[in-house]
This record gives sequence, C-alpha cells and structure tokens, in this order.
Amino acid sequence: MDATLQNILLYVQIAVCALIVVSVLLQNRAEGLGKMFGGGGEVFRTKRGFEKFLYYFTMFLALVLVAISLVLVKYS
Repeated sequence: MDATLQNILLYVQIAVCALIVVSVLLQNRAEGLGKMFGGGGEVFRTKRGFEKFLYYFTMFLALVLVAISLVLVKYS
C-alpha cells in the first residue's frame, strides 16, 4: 500500500474515532446514579427521531472503524 494512502486512512481512522466518542456522548441515557443503586422506574420506550439516528450512526461508525482497521492491518 502506498504510504500516502496509509496516512490518509490513519487520519480518517482518527476522525471516525472522534465521531464515535461524540455520538456516544450525545446519546440520551436518562439514568443517573439511581440506576447504579437499583433505582426503579424502568419504562420501556423506543428510540425516535434524533436518538434513533444517533444509535444507528454510532453502529455505522463502529463498522467503518473496524473496516479501516482491518485494511490497515492487512496492508501495513
């Protein structure tokens, strides 16, 4: 693999990692310390709107990260 292409893939990998961190931090968990200590009030609800988009976007980014990592490992 050309060194230039490898450097580009490394920068893309770093950008994807940063986007994963941001998308995980933006997801609404709505639990606090109460959940850690056995707090009740668990209500099943479905993801809608932007929350659903973030969920699928995070999974997509994780798959892209794995694919880029495998390409870099194979050709390095």
